[in-house]
Amino acid sequence: MRGQEENQGFMFTYLSSEQRVPEDHRLRMMKAFADAFLKEMNPTFKVMYSNTGRPSIPPERLLKAQFLIALFTVRADRMFCEQLDYNILFRWFLDMNLEEPSFDATSFTKNRERLLAHAVSLKFFDAVVRQARKQDLLSDDHFTVDGTLIDAWASMKSFQPIEPSQDSGKPPQDGGSNPNVDFRGEKRSNKAHRSRTDPEARLMRKGLGKEARLSFLGHALMENKNGLCIDLKVNKATGYAEREAALDMLSRQVRKRVHPKTLGADKGYHASDFVDGLRSMNITPHIAQAKNRNTSGLDGRTTRHAGYAVSQRIRKRVEEIFGWFKTVGGLRKTRFRGVERTQEYVFMLGAAYNLLRMSQLVPTGGGT
Repeated sequence: MRGQEENQGFMFTYLSSEQRVPEDHRLRMMKAFADAFLKEMNPTFKVMYSNTGRPSIPPERLLKAQFLIALFTVRADRMFCEQLDYNILFRWFLDMNLEEPSFDATSFTKNRERLLAHAVSLKFFDAVVRQARKQDLLSDDHFTVDGTLIDAWASMKSFQPIEPSQDSGKPPQDGGSNPNVDFRGEKRSNKAHRSRTDPEARLMRKGLGKEARLSFLGHALMENKNGLCIDLKVNKATGYAEREAALDMLSRQVRKRVHPKTLGADKGYHASDFVDGLRSMNITPHIAQAKNRNTSGLDGRTTRHAGYAVSQRIRKRVEEIFGWFKTVGGLRKTRFRGVERTQEYVFMLGAAYNLLRMSQLVPTGGGT
């Protein structure tokens, strides 16, 4: 029998958003974990706000909103505030009823600065890692490190000499605020030039024959058991930033009383100073060997073992993290200016990625 279309909507509804979300939806586990963490963060939230003035967006909703933006590939804060007006799943996750108005996009963006000032994203990411360790999903012995380029939110036209020329103050000949610029024959470098849009962005190329772009470097430390990321770092794009970031992330794990035994990496990490740094931390370097490069501490005594071959095979899984970050998380080109804001978003991406993986590894697991 053909159904009839009802053009007149109901005046009243007796269904809550809780009834609209399936019982086996993966967001239920993530919501339970996020709510438990936010309850522990209540003392920090009290310090963040004054006791007087107009009420702002609750910090609990701010943090969970950042999580939704990362998980559902929302391209901008304004777009999220628009979707929140009609997306029942988002409202359920943020504990909002269907009658509450959506967030104002400007207030939402400005209130997020409070989370940045108190490193809430880092604390949330660390809480996810602790939960994964509690559920015995992490390896404390074998790890992998790698880096990737993140395009900065700045155009090549903004990459201008630090010391402006005499003609820099003249108006463009073709008029307008976006003049035509011919860079042919001009030599530009990070020493003599800076981006006017994002001064922390650096010019860097991915490899030989590739074009140079204004970029940041993102780094991930992955455990080899289930491919979860246990630490993330964003810094300026330089030739030695990868190795420095790797040692910093490993030192952070040691301070947490995690003592890695091996570290897998590609040829970009095959340098004597990095190998010596790993050996000083009692970590065996399972690094891919570059041709015609002999390094003390990385020779046949290390590469002959079966564990070295296993690390070289598993280390390629770190590309899955970067692939998810850049496609689902929208990190192929960052939406933020500066290292600090990009780092904050990367921690939220890491928390979302880990929770999604955990929901697959432990389908019936809870977040508490």
